[in-house]
Amino acid sequence: MSLGVDVRARRGTFVVEAAFRAEPGHTLALLGPNGAGKSTLVDVLAGLLQPDAGSVTLEGITLDDVAGGVHAEPEARPVGVVFQGLLLFPHLSAVENVAFPLRARGIARPEARRRATGLLTDLGLADRASARPRDLSGGEAQRVALARALVAEPRLLLLDEPLSALDVRARTQTRALLRSTLAEFPGVRLLVTHDPVEAMTLADRMVLLEDGRVTQAGTAQEIRAAPRTRYAADLIGVNFFEGRLERLDAGAGRIAAAAGDIIVAWPENVEAGGESAIGILRPADVILHVARPEGSARNVLRGAVSQIAIEGERARVHVESSPPIVAEVTLASVERLGLREGTDVWASFKAFEVRVLAP
Repeated sequence: MSLGVDVRARRGTFVVEAAFRAEPGHTLALLGPNGAGKSTLVDVLAGLLQPDAGSVTLEGITLDDVAGGVHAEPEARPVGVVFQGLLLFPHLSAVENVAFPLRARGIARPEARRRATGLLTDLGLADRASARPRDLSGGEAQRVALARALVAEPRLLLLDEPLSALDVRARTQTRALLRSTLAEFPGVRLLVTHDPVEAMTLADRMVLLEDGRVTQAGTAQEIRAAPRTRYAADLIGVNFFEGRLERLDAGAGRIAAAAGDIIVAWPENVEAGGESAIGILRPADVILHVARPEGSARNVLRGAVSQIAIEGERARVHVESSPPIVAEVTLASVERLGLREGTDVWASFKAFEVRVLAP
């Protein structure tokens, strides 16, 4: 049985409308920039916020149904949540924090502490059971929060930005722990994050949320093959052009966008022009020059270098041309061309190197 979400929820003037499914045995990442509405959906699933419309079902159980007047309170939901910021009770020890969901469900204190101690031991925190949250490291506090989410054996494990507050070392260690925990969890697993590395390393599928709307869903490979928004293209590191597709000469066309036009090979599945289209271009297919190039490339753009991002032995060079373009070159090319922020350059690429995605 799966998690089914089809809701509209409001927080102030901001409205989220989202529909997606998550299956047990797979980890689904809800991925989006800050302000996209991810936390609003977390609160809906946790029962902290009632949706305005729609429904939430989990393994055949209706948690929310606005039309039917159903709203399960947080304590009645088989949902374990690791909240962003963790929200550990500062006056309780680690073991008491973990035992709290069981005590809230009426389980006797000795049994609740026994189960909480067992989970802390499994997570490598047996010697920290009596510590208060203020005495725990970031990674230790994260594991306590994870144990608290798991202790009541929920059917949905909901992780809200689980690594955002950790330093680099703790993030690496905790990511490995989360990967093994998610793999062993038998229910539905939902990871909420703004970090594409987190999503791609921990999740089997992704749902992209932008400005309160789902814009794309699929595996990392599917989104990488055909990103449908600029946000998706930025996640996978490709150039993205969106505009009206117009015919030129035989076999060629143009994507006319507000930021500037590019020439493309005419897509085989499109007969007439005039419709909207998306063009995808790998940065590695862009060649940079310090003088206007001669040759067969149909696209030649001029602009100033706005940013150079070093990634290992290669660099991503951002050029403020029309439209803006990102090229990926070797560090040797950066030095040979004398590239610096503010350097005036020419960028060229061939029409057939732009992959056109028509509606």
